[in-house]
Amino acid sequence: MRLRVILEPSEEGGYTVIVPSLPGCISEGETREEALKNIQEAIELYLETVDDDMDFSEQAEFLEVAV
Repeated sequence: MRLRVILEPSEEGGYTVIVPSLPGCISEGETREEALKNIQEAIELYLETVDDDMDFSEQAEFLEVAV
């Protein structure tokens, strides 16, 4: 999966990275490399399935939609 991120220098030093397609997925780092490494970890955690997320009733339908 490839996602577009925005990397910008922070006023306090270092970098801030956001993922526009994943609301609230933000990270920071002292260097560009550290910031990009940290955002990769943040993305993985953001997309990780939590056990409670998969607890559905017997009447639940699993469907796909196109956007």
